[in-house]
Amino acid sequence: MRFLVAFALLLAAGPLRAGDWGPLQFLVGKWTGEGGRGPGQGSGAFSFTPDLQDKILVRKNFAAYPAANGKPAYRHDDLMIVYRDEASHYFRAIYFDSEEHTIQYSVKSGAAGAAVFESAPSATGPRYRMTYTPGGAATARFQFEIAPPGKDFTTYIEASLRRE
Repeated sequence: MRFLVAFALLLAAGPLRAGDWGPLQFLVGKWTGEGGRGPGQGSGAFSFTPDLQDKILVRKNFAAYPAANGKPAYRHDDLMIVYRDEASHYFRAIYFDSEEHTIQYSVKSGAAGAAVFESAPSATGPRYRMTYTPGGAATARFQFEIAPPGKDFTTYIEASLRRE
């Protein structure tokens, strides 16, 4: 009986349609980017690929930065899994990178059709926000911002994106 009640509540909450990525749909595919600010002019590529029978999106990303101002060239790699939260049905994401960061993000729609990934406030560490804004059928903009505890976000990286 409990199973039937739970199943009825799930149906009443609305179906979780496979492949329905709402404000993230424009990101599905492979992208290349070039950017500046923060660590310097860099380039990279990423993909958002549906997986687990369209239940999650997997983002794999890398950014390569040339040597500059006495600092050696380096590469940043990260992996992010986007999923629909079982209880709220909102999109969430978990992020891992080669610098040993693990970040939980809430995902929401922003102005101009943007997809906004934002971490929760913390008394002990910075907050992070990634914004992807569509620019057309094959272009987009990316902005990565950081906010120290109790402070406003400041832009760390901006990039122009092109669909492959």
